[in-house]
Amino acid sequence: MRILIVEDEPHLGAAVQERVRQAGHTVDWFTTLEDARAALAAVQYDVLLLDLGLPDGSGRTLLREIRQTSSPLAVLITTAEDQVSDRIAGLSEGADDYLAKPYDLDELVARITAVGRRYRPLVDNRLKVGDIEIDLERSRLTRDGQAIDLTAREWALVELLARRPGAICSRERIEDALYNLEEEIGSNTIEVFVSRVRKKLGADIIRTVRGRGYCLEQPSSA
Repeated sequence: MRILIVEDEPHLGAAVQERVRQAGHTVDWFTTLEDARAALAAVQYDVLLLDLGLPDGSGRTLLREIRQTSSPLAVLITTAEDQVSDRIAGLSEGADDYLAKPYDLDELVARITAVGRRYRPLVDNRLKVGDIEIDLERSRLTRDGQAIDLTAREWALVELLARRPGAICSRERIEDALYNLEEEIGSNTIEVFVSRVRKKLGADIIRTVRGRGYCLEQPSSA
């Protein structure tokens, strides 16, 4: 998933960013409401990790702004405000979950998965395309029953397309899923990743729709 972290404590922000990336997600990290608003305007995120006490205001303000739109963004508050009344207020204002500091980073990753799933419904977490089986729940892919190893970005590409099999996904959406805002993206980078996945899974599994993007071939029943 594409994750936005809004956290002004540098050591915690860096640790969260690293752990969430290790879990296979694409991550952007900012320390102010102003930068967070600019990022949200430019990129489609799946989950927002939102601190409340920020240098230029309260994260609650941003939460209310998000919930006044139709954005399908999951919001997980991460804050030192740990009173029951604080949690009730955050959830009442539209947060999907609330995690008080200090928290365990592995628990944070599990909660990211849980809240993200609410906004990404699937007909089935297991898809079968020919002899390829994609298990989105366990991030596992097999061919004729044999596990196929994918890099984090190769899996991110497969997962993005598999969540809407048969639907066309634009280059821009793929770039958002694979790279954070700080990274340079070459002109043929997406083509390279598509080519790598095709070599591992078969040339026909990803279809190129000229001028529009890519799509995963329609799955058969798993």
